[in-house]
Amino acid sequence: MEFEHAPNDPTRKELSPLLKLALELGPLGVFFLFNSRGEQISAAFPVLQTVGKPIFLATAAFMVAIAISLVVSLILTKRLPVMPLVSGAVVLVFGALTLWLHDELFIKLKPTIVNCLFGTVLLGGLLFGKSLLGYVFDSAFRLTDEGWRKLTFRWGIFFFVLAIINEIVWRSFSTDFWVSFKVFGMMPITLLFTLTQLPLIHKYAVTDETEKV
Repeated sequence: MEFEHAPNDPTRKELSPLLKLALELGPLGVFFLFNSRGEQISAAFPVLQTVGKPIFLATAAFMVAIAISLVVSLILTKRLPVMPLVSGAVVLVFGALTLWLHDELFIKLKPTIVNCLFGTVLLGGLLFGKSLLGYVFDSAFRLTDEGWRKLTFRWGIFFFVLAIINEIVWRSFSTDFWVSFKVFGMMPITLLFTLTQLPLIHKYAVTDETEKV
């Protein structure tokens, strides 16, 4: 077992895009399902009623789904994906606090903390000459060193933007709205941002012809 290989390392094992997407979005889907259908699920399984409100049931289900996702990823690739691992660790810690203290504040703070952490790590890595985003996205595409530096900087800033958005939403709206926005709002925003980076990716993409030069 090991952590992510370095960018452009030929020994990296890659997951299919659809499977990778399922492992990353599956836990969010579980979170939304258990929050929106929490009362029906508790009625069908009375033992779950001890957990409390739907948000707490959803938090517990989210923690289980995250753990399963990480285990499946580890089995298939023989390595631990850095960003899902960090995010999963924060989910487990703040999810446990949410359930233990029966306070939904902790699970709401999780996206803010994770995004600030990722933003800090990416921008901090650039200060030391490391384009750490390459460790995450290299299985999807390959870029020159300059391309990774520019993309890493943009994603570092974007993570802080996501943290600010999460703070605004959970402080201004209901818990149900926050859960829905977390699943159906953050993803489109992230997808839109990713699409805006395609020109940069195409400009600095490494191809077989590039490597032969």
